[in-house]
Amino acid sequence: MSSIVDALYELKYNPFEYGRYLASFYAAIDETENNLLLAPLVIPLCSHSIFGGKVSGAVFGNKKRSSIWSIFDDRTKLYDLQERIDGFQVLTEQSLQYCLINDWLYVNEQSLSIQKGGGDNPTFTTQRHADRLGRLFSGHSVVEIYTFLGVKPR
Repeated sequence: MSSIVDALYELKYNPFEYGRYLASFYAAIDETENNLLLAPLVIPLCSHSIFGGKVSGAVFGNKKRSSIWSIFDDRTKLYDLQERIDGFQVLTEQSLQYCLINDWLYVNEQSLSIQKGGGDNPTFTTQRHADRLGRLFSGHSVVEIYTFLGVKPR
């Protein structure tokens, strides 16, 4: 029975699917120093049952603009975020490796940041959740984001 559960988990949470989330996130976020540390937040927030939908519905128009304060207004609902970060750590690492292999992303070792890779890849499709999350986090430092969400990078 356990092997069926494990197989279903691996089918749903695989690096081929969530690699697109990381690539979409880093394509949308402003280039900041140490943004490598934001990678563990992408999958737990985009797949979150409450905030995943709110992040996807964020707007960035001239008249109305979402912010991290408006999307994550009730931070008590993020009580399990640290556990989710720890639980998705291996998947995040595998997804990041998948992105690097496919040239969707590359690592700037000088600034410890991840940037969008060059070239067009027909297999890459932008994931709305991650794109919106990247736009929400743009303009904020890594420290501000982690402090606001009340979690610690590992």
